[in-house]
Amino acid sequence: MKPARLLLLLSGYALLLAPAVRGCGPGRVVGSRRRPPRKLIPLAYKQFSPNVPEKTLGASGRYEGKIARNSERFKELTPNYNPDIIFKDEENTGADRLMTQRCKDRLNSLAISVMNQWPGVKLRVTEGWDEDGHHSEESLHYEGRAVDITTSDRDRNKYGMLARLAVEAGFDWVYYESKAHIHCSVKSEHSAAAKTGGCFPGRALATLEDGVRTPLWALRPGQRVLAMDEAGRPTYSDFLAFLDKEPRALTSFHVIETREPLRRLVLTPTHLLFVAQNSSAPAARFRPTFASHVRPGHFVLVVAGGGGLQPAEVVAVRDRRDVGAYAPLTRHGTLVVDGVVASCFALVQEQHLAQLAFWPLRLYHSLVGWPGVQGDGVHWYSGLLYRLGRLLLPPDSFHPLGVPQMES
Repeated sequence: MKPARLLLLLSGYALLLAPAVRGCGPGRVVGSRRRPPRKLIPLAYKQFSPNVPEKTLGASGRYEGKIARNSERFKELTPNYNPDIIFKDEENTGADRLMTQRCKDRLNSLAISVMNQWPGVKLRVTEGWDEDGHHSEESLHYEGRAVDITTSDRDRNKYGMLARLAVEAGFDWVYYESKAHIHCSVKSEHSAAAKTGGCFPGRALATLEDGVRTPLWALRPGQRVLAMDEAGRPTYSDFLAFLDKEPRALTSFHVIETREPLRRLVLTPTHLLFVAQNSSAPAARFRPTFASHVRPGHFVLVVAGGGGLQPAEVVAVRDRRDVGAYAPLTRHGTLVVDGVVASCFALVQEQHLAQLAFWPLRLYHSLVGWPGVQGDGVHWYSGLLYRLGRLLLPPDSFHPLGVPQMES
């Protein structure tokens, strides 16, 4: 490994460790003791996790159409013959064993958790893929993306904890739906709703120092683009690299619209932008917020006619699909995209920590200059930082959309 890259790795690792070792005076060092195992809290009856509707971007995503045995999409389903799972299969067709690979992986993981939690007890599936129309319209059972589960002993006192174990196993939506079962579902295999990076569509526009607006896909290292400094003032910042670059990815985005002035920002739900509850907050007090948490009535920062920054009220939030996903990194860690101030970071709602963790990458570019043409995919350094962060930060530090896919 080249010395410069080794230095970069070590510096990033040290910076991620910094929050855990910042106490260095007399007394117990903050972060020096291992956290005790997290206590699992059972779901309550009729509770669902995450706390959003099932077929939304923050959960299992939209319904994509019924799968029949004679349809092209039937090949998306795979049988599950795990001996540690009991399948009711009341139709005697094997349909309950058919599911998407994502659902199968989560179910097999849950089966292990059930046996560990209650020795001698197995996971039981009462409903899987439905080819007979027994569920409500647009049920994810018709796509093999949902299962209804119990324990093999059918002890209903266990079902709240069973639901919690399903959440921990990585199901994208879990619902304590009935006294008789728990409902679990997952994202589509090919749905861009499962994409975890924080990105913008490639045709979104950044503003160069000469005032020219250029699509993000055309940015080149060393160009200076409009951004925001730590004091909340507009500035021009060096574009360093793409943290993620997927030119051909069909991606699900959030569209955030404002009025007075009219702006429209398109970005993935895990991406950060700066938000306030009212228009009187100074720019420096706008808080980094996941796009999926932005609601009408919130305020974001936009570029005004004179080039300054001003708050604008969000009037609409909707979903959209587009091709191409790009996550530019600037020296300041911020970027103005389509006239709206956004962060360069995603997945973790800590702008300052992310900016600190990417300091070695900024130093690296200062020492060795700009790289050649960057390949597609997640930048190796941001991928490494994510994995280190998963080891060092609490699980709830990450956006729920970001955890399963990055680890798979």
